[in-house]
Amino acid sequence: MAERGWNDSSDYDDAVQRAEQATRLAWTAIAGTTGALACVLVVMALVCVVAVMACVYVVVAMDY
Repeated sequence: MAERGWNDSSDYDDAVQRAEQATRLAWTAIAGTTGALACVLVVMALVCVVAVMACVYVVVAMDY
């Protein structure tokens, strides 16, 4: 500590760099989770549409 100058901010700079890396990692995780949930939502919507079409097919086929 004695060899550092009075205005040495290397500890602060290191802390800022670690905080920026953690922030980037967190935003990447948030974006990945949001993307995965969006994909699941689209798949579930398609499954529901297919299920409705299958039910309509069964109802129409019963009339013949």
